[in-house]
Amino acid sequence: MISFEIKKQVVLIYLWLWWNTTATNICVKATSDSLKPGDTLNSKSKLCSKQGKFCLYFNRTLDSEDAHLVIGINADYGAVVWMYDRNHSIDLNSAVLSLDYSGVLKIQSQNRKPIIICSSPQPINTLATILDTGNFVLRQIYPNGTKSILWQSFDYPITTLIPTMKLGVNRKTGHNWSLVSWLAPSLPNSGGFSVEWEPMEGELNIKQRGKVYWKSGKLNSNGLFKNILVKVQHVYQYIIVSNKDEDSFTFEIKDQNYKMFPGWELFSTGMLTSSEGEIANADMCYGYNTDGGCQKWEDIPTCREPGEVFKKMTGRPNTDSATIQDNVTYGYSDCKISCWRNCECNGFQEFYRNGTGCIFYSSNSTQDVDLEYSNIYNVMVKPTLNHHGKSMRIWIGVAIAAAILLLCPLLLFVAKKKQKYARKDIKSKREENEMQDLASSHESFGVKDLEDDFKGHDIKVFNYSSILEATMNFSPENKLGQGGYGPVYKGILPTGQEIAVKRLSKTSGQGIVEFKNEFVLICELQHTNLVQLLGCCIHQEERILIYEYMPNKSLDFYLFGKNVLDYTFKCFVETRFNIRYQHIQFTFFKLFSLISDFTSKVYFMTC
Repeated sequence: MISFEIKKQVVLIYLWLWWNTTATNICVKATSDSLKPGDTLNSKSKLCSKQGKFCLYFNRTLDSEDAHLVIGINADYGAVVWMYDRNHSIDLNSAVLSLDYSGVLKIQSQNRKPIIICSSPQPINTLATILDTGNFVLRQIYPNGTKSILWQSFDYPITTLIPTMKLGVNRKTGHNWSLVSWLAPSLPNSGGFSVEWEPMEGELNIKQRGKVYWKSGKLNSNGLFKNILVKVQHVYQYIIVSNKDEDSFTFEIKDQNYKMFPGWELFSTGMLTSSEGEIANADMCYGYNTDGGCQKWEDIPTCREPGEVFKKMTGRPNTDSATIQDNVTYGYSDCKISCWRNCECNGFQEFYRNGTGCIFYSSNSTQDVDLEYSNIYNVMVKPTLNHHGKSMRIWIGVAIAAAILLLCPLLLFVAKKKQKYARKDIKSKREENEMQDLASSHESFGVKDLEDDFKGHDIKVFNYSSILEATMNFSPENKLGQGGYGPVYKGILPTGQEIAVKRLSKTSGQGIVEFKNEFVLICELQHTNLVQLLGCCIHQEERILIYEYMPNKSLDFYLFGKNVLDYTFKCFVETRFNIRYQHIQFTFFKLFSLISDFTSKVYFMTC
């Protein structure tokens, strides 16, 4: 019987414990999202928003029985997005949140004075509610049903920025809204990094103890920040307010059915992330680089070079020459910047297990590492340009100089080619214009057109077809010779008259106008010792001169042959006279030819 009573009491105790730990939680969650005057919330219960997106509860700090009042995502104690009084914890088992009838919202715990969250100036009807936005608000309820906010959690961001939570400043109260990182991954105390909105610049800044490490850049025409990847920003709609009441930045999610966690989270290393990816990483900013929004510093130690970074290693360095900083307010970022500024420091790691304090290593310490230990420490890594930084820079300079030397001749060659083609193009256009002006769009000059131009001269204008017939289409058998300005052919006119046809080369460079001018000039020259010019022909690109035919060959045949002196001497005397005449009239002449009586005559043509 006694045994039965004992068992009965054990069962009753178990049921009571179950009710207090489980049933109470279910009851609070199911019945309300608010605390009314007289209601309480203890460490075994939680208060959730109407749609269950966010819950308010007491959360235990890692590796301790201390706790904080927090707001977490979802009803199953998800990620923490807000925490009250992060720098002071309370006892978890005795923690109670209450709203009394005088309108005071407070936290009580064993052996501690009550922590007043908000106190109404006078006893009024109040209500504390957790909203589906994640905001926990204390509101005054008026008789007509309207409400006004007395206090809200969104005014005190921690490390996470969620939609409609603001960064900036309240102009009415002077209160600043900013994110501040944890001191260490397991320690929620205020850390070294912060995210702030700079209204004058219109930028987001990440700072380490007040020094700017990173800037987002201003919004562009697409409503995106310059130094944040587009793929990270595409789900957000930024809202910027600037008026007499506030200067603030916040964002909303464009897609109301967005399933991912919508917030931005700041880590103790200075990294700012979202569910879409990394927004910024101030941990990679060393003051000398501007990659991805990093800012340059003016106080970079002279011993540090661009490219030097801290790299995580595993092992235990030699502690003989190590320096310890046991200040518990020092976190990762504080140890890092302290080592960076100390030229004798080559590495560091946290001193305490909770991630606070620092151990600084010299270069000798980091060269002697016991790899059997799994401690993680950070060591300074210098930039290496194939282990020959200066020589590599020299080789790069030499390569650039060589490339320039090779490129300059190539550019000059291309320029000359272009200039040559341009000249050809100009010449072609000029000849085309001349042809249009002189031929009036005809393919060749008519006989009548040229006779009109040469009126007053005893010159005949030949038809091109008659020239072809006379020379048998410029047959090689009829070719008399090759001059500097083109070949000469023998021809026979229908009348039986023998003629010498000089076909000017197409590469002579003369246009039609110049040819006609030269032709008229020759016509005006008449002399017994000049070969008579009978006429001309112009057809498309052909320029042809028709001379009297000299049957006794060229003068050089007789000058340099083995003929008798009488003919040679006679030719010499006449040639000398001809040269004197030509020298007076013009500056150059052609070879001489002989007529049937061995009298020398000069072929003259300047083109």
